[in-house]
Amino acid sequence: MGGDHGPSVTLPACKAFLDSHPHAQLILVGLPEVVAGFSHPRARHVAASEVVTMDDPLETALRRKKDSSMRVAITQVKEGAAQAAVSAGNTGALMAIARYVLKTMEGIERPAIAAQLPNATGGATTVLDLGANVDCTAEHLLQFAVMGSALVSVLSGEESPRVGLLNIGEEAIKGNDMIKKAGELLRSAANSGDLNFCGNVEGNDIFKGVVDIVVCDGFVGNVALKTSEGLASMIGSFLKAEFSRNIFTKFAALLAYSVLSALKKRVDHRRYNGAALLGLRGLVFKSHGSADAIAFGNALSRAYDAARNNLTEKVKARVDHAAPLLAQTVATVESASAS
Repeated sequence: MGGDHGPSVTLPACKAFLDSHPHAQLILVGLPEVVAGFSHPRARHVAASEVVTMDDPLETALRRKKDSSMRVAITQVKEGAAQAAVSAGNTGALMAIARYVLKTMEGIERPAIAAQLPNATGGATTVLDLGANVDCTAEHLLQFAVMGSALVSVLSGEESPRVGLLNIGEEAIKGNDMIKKAGELLRSAANSGDLNFCGNVEGNDIFKGVVDIVVCDGFVGNVALKTSEGLASMIGSFLKAEFSRNIFTKFAALLAYSVLSALKKRVDHRRYNGAALLGLRGLVFKSHGSADAIAFGNALSRAYDAARNNLTEKVKARVDHAAPLLAQTVATVESASAS
C-alpha cells in the first residue's frame, strides 16, 4: 500500500515478479478492496484495515495504527508465514515497526539500512547505513561492517568481502574522534579474523569500487544515496535538452548518445532498488518511495534472493563469530548511555 504511487505500481510489479520467478510465492497485505483485485495462483491476500502514510509520525505508525498493512506484513515474517517483507512506505515507520515486531539480533544495538550503489567496475558497492541512524557511535559502525559483510557474502558469494570506512582521507589520523575510534575497532576486528578491513576510503571510492562495503553514519550515507540517484536523472535530462536545441548540439548529442545511454543504464538506481534492514530477527526490505514497477520488482527480487540464501542465518553466524568483540562494544554503548 505504500510509496508515492501505491498499488498502481506495486500490483503490476508483483505480477511481473511472479511471472519471472516460477518458484516464488507472494502474500499481498493491504486494504481488502485493493488486494482483492489481484489474482495469481502463487499469491494470496491478507487484509489490513489501516495504512501508514508517508507523512505519519512514528508514534501514529507504531502505537495507533496497529492493523496497518506495514505492521501486518512484518508480522507475517515474525510468525513464519513469510520469509521476507517488502515495503515502499514510510522509511522511519518501517524501521520502527520492524524493530518493535521482530527485535534486533543479540549483539546488535541498532539495525542499519544497506543498499548497493553502482561503481565503475560494472558491479556495485554496498553502503550502510543509508539513513536509519543519523547519529552513530564507533561501535555502531563496527556492527554495520559485520552485518554488511554477511549481506555481500550472500549477494556475491565472496567469503571475505573488502570493508572500507568512509572518511575525509585515507590516512588513519584523519577524521573526527568517532571515526578514528571506529577505525581502531575495525582494525581489531580484522586482526581477529572477523572482517577484511581495508582502511579508510573517501566518497569517490564508493563509485570506483575499490572496496565491496563502505560503512558510515546514516546522514552521510543518505546523502551519498541521493547523489547516486540524481546522476542517472541528470544524464537523461542532458540528453533530452541537447536533442531539443539546434542542429549542432543535436549532432553532438547523437555522437555521445550510445555512451551516455549505457552510462545512464549502469547508474540507474532502479536496478539497485531494495535496501535491506540488517540486524533484525527477520528479513525486511525497503523499496524507494518513488519506485516505479521496474524498481519495485527489483526490490522483490532482492528480498527473494536474500530469503532463499538464508541471509538472516548468515548475518547471525557472522555476528556470533564476532560476539566477543561486539559484546564489548555493546557494553561500551550502554555505559555511555547510562552516564
